[in-house]
Amino acid sequence: MPLNEADTRANKIDPALLKAGWPQDWIRREETAGQVHIVGGGGRRGRKRIDYVLRVNILGRLIPVALIEAKAEDHMPDSGLEQAKGYGRLHGVPLVYSSNGHQFVEHALSTGQTTKPHPMRNFPGWEQVRDRYLELRDVDFGAPSAKSLLRPDRDGDRSYQRAAVRTVLERLAGGEKRVLLSLATGTGKTRIAASLLHALSESGQLARALFVCDRSALRRQALTALHDVFGPDAAAASARNPERNARVVVATYQTLGVEDGGDGSYLDRHYGEDYFSHIVIDECHRSAWGEWAAVLDRNPSAVRIGLTATPRSYGYTEAPNDIGDEVGITPDNRRYFGEPVYEYGIAAAMRDGWLAAMRLIPSTIITAGQVERDEGVQRDLLDPEDVRDARTGEQASVSDLREHYQPGSLEDVLVLPDRLEAFGEDLFGHLLRTGGPRQKTLIFCAKVEHARRVVAELGNRYAEWCAQNGERPVDPWAFVCTGEEGAHHLDDFKGNAARAYVGCTVDLISTGVDVPRLQNVVFFRYLKSPILFHQMLGRGTRIHESSGKLHFTVYDYTNASRLLDSSFTQAEPRDGEQPEDVGEREPLRIFEAEGVEVRIETDGVVIIAPGPDGGLERIALSDYRERIAQQLLAEVDSLDDFRERWILPSKRQDLMTALASHFVDPAAYRAAADLDDCDLYDILANVGWDQVARTRLERADHVEEVEVEWLDAQGERPAQVLSVIARQFGLGGTRALESEYLFDTPRVVEVGGIAALSSAGRKPLDLITELKRRLLVSDREWRL
Repeated sequence: MPLNEADTRANKIDPALLKAGWPQDWIRREETAGQVHIVGGGGRRGRKRIDYVLRVNILGRLIPVALIEAKAEDHMPDSGLEQAKGYGRLHGVPLVYSSNGHQFVEHALSTGQTTKPHPMRNFPGWEQVRDRYLELRDVDFGAPSAKSLLRPDRDGDRSYQRAAVRTVLERLAGGEKRVLLSLATGTGKTRIAASLLHALSESGQLARALFVCDRSALRRQALTALHDVFGPDAAAASARNPERNARVVVATYQTLGVEDGGDGSYLDRHYGEDYFSHIVIDECHRSAWGEWAAVLDRNPSAVRIGLTATPRSYGYTEAPNDIGDEVGITPDNRRYFGEPVYEYGIAAAMRDGWLAAMRLIPSTIITAGQVERDEGVQRDLLDPEDVRDARTGEQASVSDLREHYQPGSLEDVLVLPDRLEAFGEDLFGHLLRTGGPRQKTLIFCAKVEHARRVVAELGNRYAEWCAQNGERPVDPWAFVCTGEEGAHHLDDFKGNAARAYVGCTVDLISTGVDVPRLQNVVFFRYLKSPILFHQMLGRGTRIHESSGKLHFTVYDYTNASRLLDSSFTQAEPRDGEQPEDVGEREPLRIFEAEGVEVRIETDGVVIIAPGPDGGLERIALSDYRERIAQQLLAEVDSLDDFRERWILPSKRQDLMTALASHFVDPAAYRAAADLDDCDLYDILANVGWDQVARTRLERADHVEEVEVEWLDAQGERPAQVLSVIARQFGLGGTRALESEYLFDTPRVVEVGGIAALSSAGRKPLDLITELKRRLLVSDREWRL
């Protein structure tokens, strides 16, 4: 029987590496957290992925230089190459290898060149790989500029964080002065910046650093991370204290740009030219891009490091009007910094288990009989008798109204109370069905007034629910958070306080506020900007293990989730326009129209899955089923072959790994199709061969009712044990039969356990394998 992937590693690849001269402690096995799957309304961690990272000793420091993706020996040697490329970028190594234990291929990520297969006995030794690394990276480790690369990694950094730091240090050692890092919200960009500055400081390359951001909340978060590394040597500049004794100054653009009595700006007065050797620009995609010029003009020699989750670029029709001739500042941060030197997107972070899984509940608003997001609202669908000035309450004339209201105008220039009521009923109903009203929920609204109306509508429903259920209402349960309004509730919202559960905002907390416990993100606002959408979505992606939060739900009423697969390339901004989604100007009059029929229909189930291009995809359940079937049938010849593979743990794991490599997850399909009572065997048998998806308990019952003759043939005591083990399948599926704790289960122990099973004269493992085969019968074998 061919070796599976794990045995191929142990019996073929590991010995080949040792024979090639690789010391055992230079081979590092990097583990991910394990992707979270949504099962039965909750989150459950899946299997961790382990990457084979090869390191070499350069001047006393073990530097990661290559990665190996191993496949089972019956695969082609290059079958893991595409995976290896992706993992190689993740770990920041220039060389990747794919091997089936017999042969290997090498691919250089920077040149795009791939070798033909070579025998594993010819796998290169560490000296050869080191020389290839030095050639591809073009870094002189003996130079002073490379000292930072020889510093130890910061304890606690994850593999992608270490890789991001190392990649930047390599670029700086090579003489680059501008670098861009693109990592998903929640993956620790500030921690990476702190580790990066620490390495530069320890190697004597950092004189003073400026960490600049555009919000006080971001300043506080940055200061916390930098304090962990620099202690009091990191300080926040304030209006009265520029913190000139600190090695690392944290400041907002607003502070640095303050003018004072003709003496110049705060920046000019307190920091001389080239005062800072390194400048970190946080959230460098945001509207504060226009302020870069002042900071960077003042420090022309500084190294500039941009941090963002959404690197912005523009499709220019002509040469852009950059700000600042000397430094060429532009809102297109890809043009300014170049392409990101390291990227770790939301899909990769979810796939590795560092970010929470996402469940999408899309809905369609039907307003006045039309699909609102497509048609908006026509004036002739409104009854003039029911239209009033929203401020004065006076009745409006037909001539005051627009002929057509775009979807984005609703709740802005046209208020529809019936729409608000339908939204409140639908969302509050979802909360009650998924655990109750005490869920941390963030709702993005069209404008401040809209947020206030949403708070009132939901608050009334919550008060009624409390009265009906004899509960004392918490105060506040829902609150407005826009500008100064409601800001004092933010700490309760972010923390574990038993209040401030539902925050309604426009975009104040789209960035800069971490709410790890956030369970729901709600879009009740129409969006055009993919950057703004991803920033808002990122509020929910953080995992909070201590509270059990492994996933979050997106309630999408405005089709905002269509922006999941959009790039961050936007139209060229007009002169003087800040590159943000600014919406309409304040209207002269706002109208309110009663009596407009509004209903909300929940759309078909949608799967949110990591895609092969590194992004997240919205996939209809039927399309996702077809995608799984296509990959399954490419791997397995027949239903009988599938069952035999499933019965053997190693073969089953190889199959699941192969499916995962094509970005399909049967567990996600099972949850979305509401088939959580079925084992994954039944999910795949149904998808691939149209078998009836039977529940685990149905299969356990079937064995006890139909396989009586076989059970009796094993003897009375073994039959009892096998019946109880079949019950364990009914509870936990195939994996329950392979658990190391199976024979410690009280009921199994009670009927005699492994000793009783051994009395049948056969090996217990062989009996359990045969039991699996009888549990997993096909439709044609199913007997009543």
